[in-house]
Amino acid sequence: MTAPTRKVLGRLSLPERTFVANALRTETVGGVLLLAAAIIALIWANVPALAASYESVSHHHLGPAALGLDLSVAHWAADGLLAIFFFVAGIELKRELVAGDLKDPRAAALPVVAALCGMAVPALVYTLTSLTGGGSLSGWAVPTATDIAFALAVLAVIGTWLPSALRAFLLTLAVVDDLFAILIIAVFFTADIDFAALGGAAAGLAVFWALLRKGVRGWYVYVPLALVIWALMYNSGVHATIAGVAMGLMLRCTRRDDEEHSPGERIEHLVRPLSAGLAVPLFALFSAGVSVSGGALGDVFTRPETLGVVLGLVLGKAIGIFGGTWLTARFTRASLSDDLEWADVFAVATLAGIGFTVSLLIGELAFDGDATMTDEVKAAVLVGSLIAATLAAVLLKLRNAKYRRLYEREERDEDHDGIPDVYEEDNPAYHLRMAAIHERKAAEHRRIAELKRAERLAEVTGGAGEDDDRRA
Repeated sequence: MTAPTRKVLGRLSLPERTFVANALRTETVGGVLLLAAAIIALIWANVPALAASYESVSHHHLGPAALGLDLSVAHWAADGLLAIFFFVAGIELKRELVAGDLKDPRAAALPVVAALCGMAVPALVYTLTSLTGGGSLSGWAVPTATDIAFALAVLAVIGTWLPSALRAFLLTLAVVDDLFAILIIAVFFTADIDFAALGGAAAGLAVFWALLRKGVRGWYVYVPLALVIWALMYNSGVHATIAGVAMGLMLRCTRRDDEEHSPGERIEHLVRPLSAGLAVPLFALFSAGVSVSGGALGDVFTRPETLGVVLGLVLGKAIGIFGGTWLTARFTRASLSDDLEWADVFAVATLAGIGFTVSLLIGELAFDGDATMTDEVKAAVLVGSLIAATLAAVLLKLRNAKYRRLYEREERDEDHDGIPDVYEEDNPAYHLRMAAIHERKAAEHRRIAELKRAERLAEVTGGAGEDDDRRA
């Protein structure tokens, strides 16, 4: 007996659709702010009259030196503010694992395989390009990341009506991508380890976990503890953003009977605007300020390291994610949703080539100590992300009319009960409500028809009498 096929990128469940819509709304606003911050950084760093002040502010040090935290402003943005970003990513991943699409191993296979392929192929493309040109292999991880906020900002700018299933796929893909990016940073970009500080951070995380399990509430308990854990993690030599994702993964993201929202959902709702609206844009402001002169842009396509980054983001991401999705569908007897085509998957895969925030971070870590190469790799990230965004915009625009029809069908709520009609097609009560609505409309149309017929008869009768009078 043939196993039944299941649909890849089919319609989301209603709770998942609501969560995705809320999450993407915040990320889209944050993405627009991210774009604005990147543009400001480029102007600030490239206008001759302003460039010196950009360097001065970025490299200005502040913080308690006795605690090992006398850091530059750019360093605070990369290690401090991005910990908030990865904290939210940790909560997202935990929610997906225990209450979202990743809870089902069959559903989880698609974004996980797609994300892994979407990281492996860009790394391979970079490695081959760099080896061919005799360049450094240090930047192999730079093109592996996807920036969900930047990608959603592109969607907002081009005004696409991308169906919720494809948006959710992009969001889940980016969450899994962030997790593996954190693992890459922890494993490959950790220098000498201070085991005393690392042990202190681990003890702090244990206390954090115990307080959560005891049901202790109050920001005044958790925020100071989180700062201590972050500081210890930073001083341990392990990248401080690891502390953020670890604390995010510890939050409970399942609801109890007396709860409308889980603690993880409540905290994510509070912290996500801070992450998307402040932390990530400020990081971009102090990381994206690189030289974009004609010579520097020309070097992007001539140096093997920077060319590898561009090709990895533009080609590697698209081929890796599309290939991973197609292989998953092929070997799990799954078929693509009837409303979509493989061209749609390729367009989203191309959009995932926008690797801004985490790619910039990994670029700084990969070429730490080489300021020239760091700036050139950052320029390559900007160029590659811009090319990927442009290609994705063109591909999505070609299908935008189709997306709009799908979106309008998903949003239609003719019985006005707050639930889209597509989610109630198997509910008898919905059809009874619709029957009553149509009967009321039919009765109203019959009443109007009778009224119009009576008016027409009155006009005909009145007109005939006037003709008779004139003939007489």
